[in-house]
Amino acid sequence: MAAPMEVAVCTDSTAQLWTCVVWELHSGANLLTYRGGQAGPRGLALLNGEYLLAAQLGKNYISVWELQRKDQLQQKIMCPGPVTCVTTAPNGLYVLAGIAESIYLWEVCTGNLLVILSRHYQDVSCLKFTGDSSHFISGSKDCLVLAWSLCSVLQVDPSRIPAPRHVWSHHTLPVTDVHCGFGGPLARVATASLDQTVKLWEISSGELLLSVLFDVAVMAVTMDLAEHHMFCGGSDGSIFQVDLCTQSPQPAQREQSFQPEQEPGKVFRGHRNQVTCLSVSTDGSVLLSGSHDETVRLWDVQSKQCIRTVTLKGPVTNAAIVLAPVSMLSSDFRPSLPLPHFNKHLLGAEHGDEPRRGGLTLRLGLHQQGSEPSYLGRLEQLQAVMCSTLEKGSQDQLRVRVSELEDEVRNLRKINRDLFDFSTHIITRPAK
Repeated sequence: MAAPMEVAVCTDSTAQLWTCVVWELHSGANLLTYRGGQAGPRGLALLNGEYLLAAQLGKNYISVWELQRKDQLQQKIMCPGPVTCVTTAPNGLYVLAGIAESIYLWEVCTGNLLVILSRHYQDVSCLKFTGDSSHFISGSKDCLVLAWSLCSVLQVDPSRIPAPRHVWSHHTLPVTDVHCGFGGPLARVATASLDQTVKLWEISSGELLLSVLFDVAVMAVTMDLAEHHMFCGGSDGSIFQVDLCTQSPQPAQREQSFQPEQEPGKVFRGHRNQVTCLSVSTDGSVLLSGSHDETVRLWDVQSKQCIRTVTLKGPVTNAAIVLAPVSMLSSDFRPSLPLPHFNKHLLGAEHGDEPRRGGLTLRLGLHQQGSEPSYLGRLEQLQAVMCSTLEKGSQDQLRVRVSELEDEVRNLRKINRDLFDFSTHIITRPAK
């Protein structure tokens, strides 16, 4: 039986010729192209080996293609705001999207929006699932990295607000990338930040295992499958290799500094602008990198030599090495099940989404039903109390006041976001 084919999946910010291109890793031959919009950074994902998802740059929807029907956009997942990043569970059951500072979780089989997580204070910049789909990691411009247990998020009791399993707050500037290693709940997580550090965490204990300081801001991070090496893409176009398994008799220090002049054999040089994405082949011999210099490069890890350069039409937003699903290589393959309509609201039709018939809905926690009123019941009770205690005139004044306060909150959020972006730009601006 032939070995699975590895392919590179890439997007750029202009999308002049296509939204996404797929090429064979070792020969460089173009296999597929997908058309329809511009995919944003951290905005590309494969779903269950049957669909390709692309969060549109600055738009409030996610484009979906069947892998073989590349010239026909199949569906748009409409969202309540611009999508900043998207990922899918490896088991194909869930889709995660970052929308402003919130995380939206959909169930694929029903299209139901299961939960909205609002624990970040700035835009969510990256999302990643662990290999067994038991946990996911979120990074944000608020400098926080949150580790979430999917089981805890999908809790039965709706009265509790889901809390992350770990809150990692050691970064001091926006988080730019997240990578989950192998091992599910025992996996290690690498996080990159504009604060010029890459940090390695352990999901099971929540402990910080390693922090490496560089001379430049780090825009991308990844590890090989065996986790012998960590690769970090810098804002100056350099790619740094950090060895996680050292032969030194001295115990490794938790806080380290990477000195390129002292480790010349650990730097990949060739990009002329910041590195935006990194990915390693299954055997760990090849590294793929994308950059704002409009090129995707393939590197030999052992020699640090560039073995192929692919020029795109704009800054590279996504580049990843994946094992090609059967549906990508078979022209007559069709998805096992069509994608349902994805709801924009938690309660589906009760909030304006059209009801969908013909599906099967499984509701857990039947033993708890009737023990406390539903949200709609509480809302009706609250409205009854308000109507009984307030005159019509005072109700009108209350509505006006609530509207004014909502406008004020929106303005304050915008001012806070603008101030944060301005200060980040000032801090990270290179010295003249």
